[in-house]
Amino acid sequence: MTVVSRQDYLSRATGGRLSWGLVWLVVIVLAAAVFFSAGFDVLFDAWSRPEYSHGPLIPVLSGLMFLRELKQYPPQPGPKSDRWQGLLVVLLAITIAVSGVLLHADSLVAYAMIIWVGGILLISFGWRTGKHFWPPVLHLVFMLPLPGMVYYEISTLLQLISSELGVWFLRLAGVPVFLDGNIIDLGVLKLHVAEACSGLRYLFPILSFSYIFAFLYQGPTWHKLLLLVAAAPIAVFMNSVRIAMAGILMQRFGPEWLEGFTHFFEGWVIFMASVFILICLAWILLKLNPRKMSLAEALDLDTQGVFPQLARLKLVQPSVALMTAAVLMIAAAGAWPLIPERTPVAPERFSFTLFPSQVGEWRQVGEEQKFSPDVERSLAADDYIALQFGRAPGTPTLDFFSAWYKDLSADGVQHTPEICLPGAGWEIAEVERVDISGDLGLETPFNINRIIVQKNEERMIVYYWFTHMGKTMPRNTSAKISVLTRGLMAGRTDGAILRLISPIKKGQPNAEAEAEAEMNGLLKELLPRLPRFIPGI
Repeated sequence: MTVVSRQDYLSRATGGRLSWGLVWLVVIVLAAAVFFSAGFDVLFDAWSRPEYSHGPLIPVLSGLMFLRELKQYPPQPGPKSDRWQGLLVVLLAITIAVSGVLLHADSLVAYAMIIWVGGILLISFGWRTGKHFWPPVLHLVFMLPLPGMVYYEISTLLQLISSELGVWFLRLAGVPVFLDGNIIDLGVLKLHVAEACSGLRYLFPILSFSYIFAFLYQGPTWHKLLLLVAAAPIAVFMNSVRIAMAGILMQRFGPEWLEGFTHFFEGWVIFMASVFILICLAWILLKLNPRKMSLAEALDLDTQGVFPQLARLKLVQPSVALMTAAVLMIAAAGAWPLIPERTPVAPERFSFTLFPSQVGEWRQVGEEQKFSPDVERSLAADDYIALQFGRAPGTPTLDFFSAWYKDLSADGVQHTPEICLPGAGWEIAEVERVDISGDLGLETPFNINRIIVQKNEERMIVYYWFTHMGKTMPRNTSAKISVLTRGLMAGRTDGAILRLISPIKKGQPNAEAEAEAEMNGLLKELLPRLPRFIPGI
């Protein structure tokens, strides 16, 4: 009997012969490129933005991670009976992608691409081997853009945290400063944090770097988890330093120092500093570990024999599961143009410009408020209204705001009071979700968010809620789900956000109750008039 080593087997199997398994693999990849075209559009659009400019590197890095993992699992010749699990995963990816097109949510198509990659690996190598390749597949998540409303909420929260820390650093440096929301007042100059918060764009590449770092790290598992979790706080901390540096430059030299190459270079310095802190954290963890090892020993940077693993693609067997998956992808790609394009029903409605200036005994006070172009861009509404109503001189003036969206299926409402009010310097003292149907004399539930905010000695009570097809919902996610379920059946993707604000009088024991009574009174007058501007069912 002749004994053939694994290396000899690999050399013989990857000779000049045509590999039909590789042919089928090429076919399925080409079909997938057509089928997931909408997902590629999402990726290319995201990668053109600074926050996701690192995206093109992620597939390359994931590919290198995969080759490293593949090296750990030598070739296993012969047929395998555990490929069908991969076919089920491919079917799941196709289902999610089709749902994304039908729901007009192309980001789902991009997410389905990652699931498809995992399914193809399971088909090619079998479940017992392919299941070990999840780390490089999961790493592909870092190339995807976050859903719009998730990204906006996270970035706004981190922006506020960075503002607080940045002001702390400025005061530590002896710079007199006052923080009002996300506006840093330096006296002569005011720095809007949005101008200095672009360092948050490095959060995503730092998270990707920490993932790869933890993947290569050979220390205890809890070390890996800590390195992963620490990446986000480090990025926010360094962004706060960056904001402080911007404040110092503006205060001493003027805003022109923030422009051009200096501003760009400063950002990359912050990114590299974040990476350095992460490496220092790993070094500290190793020093505290009873099993002493150097950082060089803890990082598996061996690349020997990695690239020759590409030749193993010729070992992919032309299995029934692979051929079935290829046929499915070809059929799905061919049927793609046949899927009817969903055209949302545009309900008839009046523009908010026709909204009455008097409702019951409530009259409009002052002119209608118009937002700045930046706020309107962030609001991303198709129509909005911002008015103040009062009953008589000396009575509280209530703010009424509503934004209507023709299509909520893509990103949902991104501009909510819990985000914009803290950005304007208000602190949230209390948040609860309540049903005020009893106060309004309604028989059906009317669930809203009730918020108490304060700034210095001023306090306000805020109502806000979302509506889709006449149904009131307190959560943004509930409105999104309603659009993707009830809206899909009815062809309706429109919706709105509504908000009422009332000041709370100082020094009165029942001030909150009185403010709520005023809001409920105005709301009773508004509700019958709203369907003309925000269509229900």
